[in-house]
Amino acid sequence: MTKATPFTLAFDCWSLGVEAWSVIGLRIPRLMAGNPAAAIEAHRMVAEKIEAVAILQWKMMTGELGRTGHEALTHSVAHYRKAVAKNRRRLGGRRAARG
Repeated sequence: MTKATPFTLAFDCWSLGVEAWSVIGLRIPRLMAGNPAAAIEAHRMVAEKIEAVAILQWKMMTGELGRTGHEALTHSVAHYRKAVAKNRRRLGGRRAARG
């Protein structure tokens, strides 16, 4: 892993935002259907968010995120990018997210 600079970290945060919005775009039509599959998707979405934050908190408490704020932010962004990429693949995004 290359050393993250403030610029690369800012770009990674921006990329995470773009990737998250692409997942939202894939998820909205499913939720708008209002059928049982939409309810399942809504429940899955909430469960995935709770799981992602719980794992991140565990990593913070065990020191897996690093010793400095910079390391913690870098690892946190990487953690969420993996979760977003997993959702993007599951929801049928055309491009696989890097992560």
